[in-house]
Amino acid sequence: MSTSSTTTTQQEQSVRVINEDQLPPLPPAANDASFQGLARGGRNGTLKLRGIPTFSDLTEKRKWMKEHMAAAFRYFGKLGYGEGVSGHISMRDPILKDHFWMNPFAKHFSTIKASDLVLLDADGFVVDGGAQLPVNEAGFLIHSEIHKARPDVTAAAHTHGIHGKTWSSFGKPIEMLTQDACNFFGRVGVYEDHGGIVLSAEEGKAIAKALGKENIACILQNHGLLTVGRTVDEAAILYSMLENACQSQLLAEAAAANGLPKKIIKDDAAKFTADAAQNPHNFYTEFQPEFDLLVEETNGRFLQ
Repeated sequence: MSTSSTTTTQQEQSVRVINEDQLPPLPPAANDASFQGLARGGRNGTLKLRGIPTFSDLTEKRKWMKEHMAAAFRYFGKLGYGEGVSGHISMRDPILKDHFWMNPFAKHFSTIKASDLVLLDADGFVVDGGAQLPVNEAGFLIHSEIHKARPDVTAAAHTHGIHGKTWSSFGKPIEMLTQDACNFFGRVGVYEDHGGIVLSAEEGKAIAKALGKENIACILQNHGLLTVGRTVDEAAILYSMLENACQSQLLAEAAAANGLPKKIIKDDAAKFTADAAQNPHNFYTEFQPEFDLLVEETNGRFLQ
């Protein structure tokens, strides 16, 4: 983290307005051959995977997005990703596109409801429309720069999960040790210049730069993991997938240290798997069993 006393202008701090035509086109799920190829339906071809829904009413879309964001936090809570006040998810608002939603400061992931989410303006100030609660300063500085640099990103997730932050101490990406790890083939950045808690816009910009323009994840050295997605569902499931991949990597490294050789998946096989899996509709769908389970377990309380 830079210690220089650089004055950052309001324009530099602000999240730029994102127009719809800036976003790479995402084909409807029914027309996405790659996505539909992941499942098998009836002979007449009418049974289709649903994928990411579309909305004609943006107010309804916002409500739906907030419900799924609350589910992402509940999911993280179940998996033990919460640690004190560390960790945050952000989500670009579908109506006010230079605004985004975050979790309130010091509220356990497992208790978050849709009504607890906080709406921030372009400069990081809490505004009307969401819960009137403070948010994590480091979280804003990281997430605001990601949303500026990546107009294709709707949501970003970062916590201090034990396996992710442990693997991050090596400062290198995961290896293609398992089929699940291939979800990330060629699309994981590494931020190698850890400077402590993120309390400057410069550090946030550096993290966004390390994430790059095409990656779906970044390993923050000595810090933890960061994932992004076209939906909050995608960012959340990618985070748990990467956390699990880091756990597998650590176990494999321990075994390898005792003389058991690792077998790395070849690039062509890893790419074949990645080409099938790296689809926003697919990663959204991967999260839906968790969403449905959370609704059943809580009787839908987090949707409030």
